[in-house]
Amino acid sequence: MMLNLMAKGMIEVKAVLKRDFFLYFLLLLPMAYIFIFKYAPIYGVLMAFQDYNIFEGIGGSEWVGFDVFNFIFHQDSFYRALQNTLVLNLLDLAAGFPAPIILAILLNELRYARFKKVTQTILYLPHFLSWVIIGGMVYLMFSSGGMANSVLSRFGLGNIDFLSQKTNWLIMYTAVGVWQSVGWGTIIYLASIIGINKDLYEASDMDGCSRLRKIWHITLPGIKPTIMMLLILQIGRMVSIGFDRPFVMGNSLVSDYSDVISTYVYRIGIGSGDFSQATAVGLFQSVVGLIFLAAANYGAKKIGEQGIW
Repeated sequence: MMLNLMAKGMIEVKAVLKRDFFLYFLLLLPMAYIFIFKYAPIYGVLMAFQDYNIFEGIGGSEWVGFDVFNFIFHQDSFYRALQNTLVLNLLDLAAGFPAPIILAILLNELRYARFKKVTQTILYLPHFLSWVIIGGMVYLMFSSGGMANSVLSRFGLGNIDFLSQKTNWLIMYTAVGVWQSVGWGTIIYLASIIGINKDLYEASDMDGCSRLRKIWHITLPGIKPTIMMLLILQIGRMVSIGFDRPFVMGNSLVSDYSDVISTYVYRIGIGSGDFSQATAVGLFQSVVGLIFLAAANYGAKKIGEQGIW
């Protein structure tokens, strides 16, 4: 009986493979990419537990256990970079996370289709600019001799240190990040809004509901699962931060705020050639990020929301 079931299962598998051969063939490319660039490099994590020598390689370098981590955790510069990473990510979470939600709802409420399309296109454009270009634009606009201060001087107002005063730099960093990403982030929420049952809006029109009531009672509950999923993912990235943005927008006058984990890894890994420390910091980021992700997912389920697994 068991053999018959196994034989029947093999026949069904062969039939499925034969029917969808090209789909499985196309799947090989992304699977190969994930294996080569995501799983294979995990072997390099061993450097975090070695006194890595670039000439000896991983196989020939001396094993030191957790000595590298002990050294890092006694460095004030590491804790400063970690603190700055958390602060900047919290600012992005507070200002950048609700922005695309609000923008998507506003765009959805527009009735003039052509204006809506033009607005969407303009809002998406900053996402396709590199941070090097954006950094140059910000410097030309907001440096001490930039356009913004020139306008302020014409009106008899004093110069504002947008990029060299720490509090102002934090505001600029957050604002520029929101401007760069808000348009692209609305794509997900607009797609989610489109999936809401239109009958609910028609029924609310018959009940005489205002636009604000429809947004509060239909649109927001309809995209709530998407909001929760993206919120969990963003919380999981709280100890990770891109290199380009803080590196391009930072300067020596605000290094106490702009030096984050990614620039710290670049400085000790590429600048000083200490690959063991850089790998250890990267492993620390991954482990803590996984803990944050699991905690956020667990918290979402405890309050009755849908998690990501």
